[in-house]
Amino acid sequence: MSDDALLSVADLHVHFRVGGLMSTLAGQPSHIEAVAGVSFAIERGRTFALVGESGSGKTTLARAVNGLQPASAGSIRFEGRELIGVPKDEWKPIRRRMSMMFQDPVGSLSPRLSVRSLLAEPFVIHGLSRRDLNAEVMRLLALVGLPSEFADRYPHQLSGGQARRVGVARAVALDPVLIIADEPTAGLDVSVQGEVLNLLNDLRDRMGLSMLIITHNLHVVRQIADRMAVMYLGRFVEEGETEPIFTKPHHPYTAALLSANPEPDPDKVHNRIALPAEVPSLLDRPSGCEFHTRCPFARDICATVVPPSTMVGASRITCHFPLNTELRLATSESI
Repeated sequence: MSDDALLSVADLHVHFRVGGLMSTLAGQPSHIEAVAGVSFAIERGRTFALVGESGSGKTTLARAVNGLQPASAGSIRFEGRELIGVPKDEWKPIRRRMSMMFQDPVGSLSPRLSVRSLLAEPFVIHGLSRRDLNAEVMRLLALVGLPSEFADRYPHQLSGGQARRVGVARAVALDPVLIIADEPTAGLDVSVQGEVLNLLNDLRDRMGLSMLIITHNLHVVRQIADRMAVMYLGRFVEEGETEPIFTKPHHPYTAALLSANPEPDPDKVHNRIALPAEVPSLLDRPSGCEFHTRCPFARDICATVVPPSTMVGASRITCHFPLNTELRLATSESI
């Protein structure tokens, strides 16, 4: 992990308390571990994506980075400062440098405020209201490709794509260095998704932004992310450069997610890997490799022994029998 990374997360854990005294007395777990010891870094000007099914811990991890969810253990360093343990009254200047985009493009905008007020609000909150707010609003609208007359519209008068552009404008209003975007293309048509991703890529290049993207949409990841991590039950099962993972995934879970991704080429053979059973409950994590209850390649050892975290090619994975490797090929006949 680079010492000069903009954001460095090390062995991060996030717990949620569940149940009460009676549950504890009955021998049931007192907490669940939504994020279970993940580590990654984001360099300046780079984009990192978190991928996984619902409930994998992606959004919880992002909220912990932004201080919206307390971390239980580990380290989060942003611009060289440790964020775990920072008092609430010291978060405002940090969030000026680290901005969050929430999932629902329209629902994340107050319906009672005009676009003008929505874009001026960050300046007011951070004590910058002496600026020419109208000029700032016009600057931001132009930055995200919206006409100046949109300043007088309200969220219900915007399409999903227009509302997302307003959300992007709010996120970059105070010139942050890191954008955390939770499902930035959720609820948008495919063509509009492409426009939003092109906008984010353009702003990243023009403003020198770094980005943390949370998504289940793999098309988003391939178009925008330099590195990616695949999460399962709060842990990373595969992490590395995006293109090599798409080209040759090593973890069966990664391969299954990629196989479910729609293939635009109708002439290309598409072999989908079906995942049996439901995602296990965090209250009852499987033993050994936690993915073994759904893995089509699982063997006896997978049910009892936790797989080590190892480098396979350019990716770090946790799997006893990685795909697309000599080890997998040597054991394939007995699986």
